[in-house]
Amino acid sequence: MRKGYRMNQGRMGLLVAAALLAVPASASAQTPGKGAKPPAGADKKADDKKPEDAKPEDKPADSAAAPADAPPASDAPAAPDAGGGGICDLDPSQCPQVDFDAAAAKKIPAQMYAVQQLYALRVRRVEVNPYWSFTLNDQFVSHPAPGLAINYYVTNVLAVGVNGTWYRPFGSNLNQDSSFNAQTRRAARIGVPLTEYDWSAALNFTYVPVYGKFAGFGDFIFHYDAYIVGGLGMLSNRPIAVIDPDNRTFQSKGHLAFNAGLGLRIFFNRWFAAVGEVRNYVFRDELENTTIAPGKAAADKSTWYGDKPVTVNVQAQVGLAIFLPFSWEYRLPK
Repeated sequence: MRKGYRMNQGRMGLLVAAALLAVPASASAQTPGKGAKPPAGADKKADDKKPEDAKPEDKPADSAAAPADAPPASDAPAAPDAGGGGICDLDPSQCPQVDFDAAAAKKIPAQMYAVQQLYALRVRRVEVNPYWSFTLNDQFVSHPAPGLAINYYVTNVLAVGVNGTWYRPFGSNLNQDSSFNAQTRRAARIGVPLTEYDWSAALNFTYVPVYGKFAGFGDFIFHYDAYIVGGLGMLSNRPIAVIDPDNRTFQSKGHLAFNAGLGLRIFFNRWFAAVGEVRNYVFRDELENTTIAPGKAAADKSTWYGDKPVTVNVQAQVGLAIFLPFSWEYRLPK
């Protein structure tokens, strides 16, 4: 009996082992579904198939399969854009397009200033300068007169212009010898040839080599410039009859006159300035003859004129400068 019991027990173990082996075999025969594992020999069979016999669904989607624990595609960091981007895509006005060929062909003015911009720009502006003048070196006769100068600045430092002085304004002569001088000459029997001026006019060139500024009246800044002026023109005058005033009456004559001087302008704003100038007029004058011809020859006009010296008339001018147009715009190279 004990031997028969052991045999039955062995048979039961074989049946149980056969049942356990039959369960995986039945599972592999089922159609794979959701969550079903492929059969054990599936990979080997797939490898045995030829590439041309493989069905589309049997081909792998990607040669490098993602690992099973890879995060979802939505959570993966985005790859950088190979096409660029940045501020130019967000705001195109921040990245203007430049035509380099046109920029290279653009002409740039050669004159450039590396210092502070000038307070009063003069180039292509007209200066109107009314002034009052008086003589500095004639101790016998003064020559006060109003005048006007007009200059056009071709560049910021070079101007061409004209000026004129009228020594007999409104029909009254400001150059007449005083009665005191006439009585003194007669009493002392001393006669000095005197000359009175009628008018003068000249074509001038102005050069401005100095420009600066200074402080005054507290914190107010005055801008100034200093200039050199010179030109060529005419000066009309006539002798004053002091030797033989009873017979002699002189008419005005024009003389070629050169002039040169220095000036200073002080600006109150960008178009208005005060002007001070000293100018020397050089011309060949004709003076009254200091001797009187005898008899009827005293009435001969050819005997009235004497020496013809080169006269130097140093004249001071004080006036105002008005620049037109009143405003302007700087043109700076980019």
